[in-house]
Amino acid sequence: MEIILLGIYSFFVWLIFIKLKWLPWNIVSQVIVVTIPVVGLVMTILFLNIVAPSTVDVRAMNYVVPVVPRVSGQVTEVPIEPNRPIKKGDVLFKIDPVPFQLAVKLAEAKLEGFKVALVTAEASQRGLDEQLKNAAAKKAALDARLQLALKRVEQYTRLADAGAGRRSDLDEALSNAANLESEIIAAEATESQVRQKLSARTATGEIDEVAKAKAQIVQGEADLASAKFDLEGTVHLAPADGRVANLALRPSVRAVQMPFSPVMSFIEDKDQWVVAFFSQNELRYVEPGNEAEIYLKTYPGRVIKCKVDSILWATAQGQMPISGNLPNTAPASAPDQRIAVRLIVNDKDRELFLAAGARGAGAIFTDKGAMLHVIRKVMIRVSTKLDWFVPKLH
Repeated sequence: MEIILLGIYSFFVWLIFIKLKWLPWNIVSQVIVVTIPVVGLVMTILFLNIVAPSTVDVRAMNYVVPVVPRVSGQVTEVPIEPNRPIKKGDVLFKIDPVPFQLAVKLAEAKLEGFKVALVTAEASQRGLDEQLKNAAAKKAALDARLQLALKRVEQYTRLADAGAGRRSDLDEALSNAANLESEIIAAEATESQVRQKLSARTATGEIDEVAKAKAQIVQGEADLASAKFDLEGTVHLAPADGRVANLALRPSVRAVQMPFSPVMSFIEDKDQWVVAFFSQNELRYVEPGNEAEIYLKTYPGRVIKCKVDSILWATAQGQMPISGNLPNTAPASAPDQRIAVRLIVNDKDRELFLAAGARGAGAIFTDKGAMLHVIRKVMIRVSTKLDWFVPKLH
């Protein structure tokens, strides 16, 4: 663009001073003619860098998910191919499910055993309730018989004292009373034992055996759910639409559940970021919603329309370290880190494939100096044509 402006300016200089000779072509006019474009271009560029800042560092970035298996085991199948589109839910790889199927069966068997134990415990609780009722009823019956036996002892005693009764009848009545008292003591002991067993109840009114059996069932259900969860983990599915760039996983390899040792890296297609980096003093007028234009080396000659989504007003230099040490000043100050601006590609170019890591350049057009924006746009379009050339001699 500068060359075009200089060409137009040179034409008018030639027309005025050389062709038509309206003004004399001397030292003074020559100095003026040279000074005007230099000063004008410098002022234009400096002002343009504020109202329409440009950058040579635009990047297309994707989320990369490190794929770590939920369970460890031997890989049996890898049905995908590298660098091929993958849909969400497609199978990435499979692990031998036999050990995990056996774990599910074992958990199911244990759970059934716990359920049987619960039925037995509940039956035992009902038996204790019946034993308590029977012991109380037996004791009440024995009390009534004892009272009758004591009355007979009293009667036989009066008859024996009066000489009207036989001594053997009194002895028999005393023996019956003693036997009933012994049976009552035994019934009370039985009732006490049953009450002690029933007194060990939980807050829900259950005996220990029932509560323990229910707790075992809960634990068994959790173990079964965990075993099924591990079994589902033998088939690893794609978390989103994307692709695997470098696939080294093969059948018979043992996949290990280690977060620092992923078996592959999955590149997501959605939520792609287009980020442009600017110097910290270039963004004074940039706001979300401003128009932007970028061009990438992967698409020579094409201008991609965007708009500003947000400005990441933070850099690593601004991070306060959480430490008990006082801040330390380095011998030499580090250069200012640039501010990142996230751009959103317009709907017209939304379906354009942007390779992860694609680099390019671009500019943002603020609400200031709209008359100069055309200069920046022309500069962008000229620059993107240069991407057609590959400066290599081999």
